[in-house]
Amino acid sequence: MSLQTVPQTPDRPGCSPQPGVDLPERLACQRHVRHVRLSPRHGEGAARSVQLRYLWTGRPGAPTVVVQGGISADRDVCASPAHPECGWWEDVVGPGRAIDLDRYRVLAIDWLDADDLGAAAVSTLDQADAVAALLDTLRIARIEAWVGASYGAMAGLAFASRHGHRLGRLVAIAGAHRPHPLASAQRSVQREIIRLGLRTGEVEQALSLARQLAMTTYRGSSELASRFAGEAQFRDGRYRLPVEDWLEHAGRKFVGRFDAQRYLALSESIDLHAIDPATVRVPTILIGFASDRLVPLSDLCTLQRALHGTAELEVIETPYGHDGFLKEAAQLAPVLRASLKGRSGD
Repeated sequence: MSLQTVPQTPDRPGCSPQPGVDLPERLACQRHVRHVRLSPRHGEGAARSVQLRYLWTGRPGAPTVVVQGGISADRDVCASPAHPECGWWEDVVGPGRAIDLDRYRVLAIDWLDADDLGAAAVSTLDQADAVAALLDTLRIARIEAWVGASYGAMAGLAFASRHGHRLGRLVAIAGAHRPHPLASAQRSVQREIIRLGLRTGEVEQALSLARQLAMTTYRGSSELASRFAGEAQFRDGRYRLPVEDWLEHAGRKFVGRFDAQRYLALSESIDLHAIDPATVRVPTILIGFASDRLVPLSDLCTLQRALHGTAELEVIETPYGHDGFLKEAAQLAPVLRASLKGRSGD
């Protein structure tokens, strides 16, 4: 086991989509819906048919790599003919990029929620089983790697625990075997805000406030201090702090694309997550951010020591906290390339 610190580099500009909307002819893309059979952990025990939305893109015949993000991420990790807008990880996934579509086929799903499963709650084990069932339908016996960030790292640990014989290696970014109690406390308040909104009919306002509170946990203290250190301004009949416009913009943007019940289910799923590290026997690369307050490095160190298989921990210095996986593509790239080759980054 090793510990390596990656030095901080300047933040990379915003995403730049693949040239044109069409993928190069050498690449293939499926953006489809399939039905798989699952037995939800928090259901009544009976198997049921579940609709699963997925993206499978890259060079035909290349090894498949599963890529999954946080609870607000979807299957569109990169632009595709069916989704011409920038994907949520456009700077990382694409031809010639860290997860190179000329070398791998990337598979990603839309997260299932409790309503999708007809269950009281959704587990990271359910997400792992859904991917395994999808692999069966696509006739993929084994995947090269699972690269997961945040909730995607948790689901990756669940997959490695339950379906390790089908996995070459796990790359888990900013996600551990269990949630930190402080992070769970913060998420529980976010969920209560949404439940209050559902009871009072102020659903959009509640969802916006929950997202605003979440944003304060995703980012590092030093970033917020440097960006919003100005004085309050008297506007619209009251004093407004510099950080408020940023928070309200984030809340409005989130309300436009997310559902309150889905947020409740996936937020709760994070806090129900629990994996015994001793059941994970595949080679694992853990990547953490020194300023991450949701998944502190101490939790990743504990996980590294407890994993049954070989495990390495890479630490990236960034002011962006938990959102480092979205903001630090330049720093992540060499670590991801090396991890997919089966060794730690330089």
